[in-house]
Amino acid sequence: MFRADGAFSGFAVDDLEAAHRFYADTLGLRVEVLEGSGFLTLHLGSGGRVLVYGKPRHEPASFTVLNFPVADVEAAVDDLRSRGVDTKIYDDADFPTDSRGIMREGGPLIAWFRDPAGNVLAVLDE
Repeated sequence: MFRADGAFSGFAVDDLEAAHRFYADTLGLRVEVLEGSGFLTLHLGSGGRVLVYGKPRHEPASFTVLNFPVADVEAAVDDLRSRGVDTKIYDDADFPTDSRGIMREGGPLIAWFRDPAGNVLAVLDE
């Protein structure tokens, strides 16, 4: 029988080791390695989890695969940039963002960035 309890999301990467380093060391998430399976589990502060799996010939998602709500987008962007994360990934033709990559029009403050596999992530106002 179908059950929605415990549902979780997942996305692919091209290099599990690089993904592990980025999500654990750069972003500070708790990352569980599922030995021998080719999977990582990202444990989110909300209690949720995300499955990350290696995929041959991976093509990055062109949409946001993971959002991080934050109390202060500007401070989060400063923090990410201090960790070497580029938050200016879109030009103004895609989304009108400032020089740090923060979109200030048409919704909550939001800034996008990419993981090592090129998947799009975001920080946005809580």
